[in-house]
Amino acid sequence: MRDEFRNEQNWKSRGFLPHYDASLKYQMITYRLADSLPQRVLKSIKASKGESLKQRILIEGTLDEGHGACILKIPEIAQIVIDAWKFFDKSRYDLIAYVVMPNHVHVLIKTYEKHSLSQVIHSWKSFTAHEIKKVLRKAGFQSEQKIWQVEYWDRFMRDEKHFLQAVNYIIDNPVKAGLCTSPEQWPWSSYVSQEDEL
Repeated sequence: MRDEFRNEQNWKSRGFLPHYDASLKYQMITYRLADSLPQRVLKSIKASKGESLKQRILIEGTLDEGHGACILKIPEIAQIVIDAWKFFDKSRYDLIAYVVMPNHVHVLIKTYEKHSLSQVIHSWKSFTAHEIKKVLRKAGFQSEQKIWQVEYWDRFMRDEKHFLQAVNYIIDNPVKAGLCTSPEQWPWSSYVSQEDEL
């Protein structure tokens, strides 16, 4: 591992997961709805404390099963999330790839100086939670519950191969989860947005 990634000042934690928060890095981020994991999975995660790779594999597999209310499948709500990512694109970060799944999201950005990863993600989650609650209230749903899980997963890209794997993972996630048969069929993805811009 290169020395810059060993630099302890770049590693942050609020007592949950460790986060690598450094500027001018490519980061893949996953965050999920508060109700996206069943209790059996949450218990298993607590039991495997400290084994973050094992936790991540368990969580990723479970998320694609579509637990919870899956409110991100509502087109208006999915668009709120995408619009929030696009709003500060090219001013706080470069938005590289993204997908909104029914109960979680994946996004790949290149961080900018003076805009920490934790601040960027906090702004996304705070703004979208507020807007999502408005949509749910209009539709007659009780919307006082928490929208997003407190934590998020981040992974800095070590090299070009890792970067390409992350982009492919993001784009292929709806296919892997059985929501469509090809990436272009999923409307809430940067794959579709890039095609629209061509």
